[in-house]
Amino acid sequence: MISRPLISLCSIAIATALCACGSAPREERRVVNDAPVAAPVHGEYGRVRDIEVVSVQGRTSGGGAVLGAVLGAVVGNQIGAGTGRVAATGVGAVAGGVVGNQIERHNRRDDEVYRVSVRFDNGSVQSYDFQRIDDLRVGDRVKWEGGQLHRV
Repeated sequence: MISRPLISLCSIAIATALCACGSAPREERRVVNDAPVAAPVHGEYGRVRDIEVVSVQGRTSGGGAVLGAVLGAVVGNQIGAGTGRVAATGVGAVAGGVVGNQIERHNRRDDEVYRVSVRFDNGSVQSYDFQRIDDLRVGDRVKWEGGQLHRV
């Protein structure tokens, strides 16, 4: 017969692994094409067409899901006896992981970035997200070079 602590430990490990897989960070796109024209080449010139502030939803680290899964498994392990206890432990771990991830997501403040749209001399329009833009204004002449936007 398998001991209760071993079953509980296995349930917690499985639930933690499942929750960690579900909370993988999304890849954030930094450059957005809004024209079918090819991206500008090294050293391309253009004019700032638009600057807007965009809210970017914060990503979770997965720590909330793991902590929630462990706490949920501990609480679930206190319910029932035999196979019912094992099931309650597994359900508690999964539910705790989901709730922990949501709590972490809501506790993080959404960041704001500046989305700068540039119309290049070749006719293409590109949008780039920046944490700060200093004194860049709509209508400024700019140069895109080495992943940076420079005012000229």
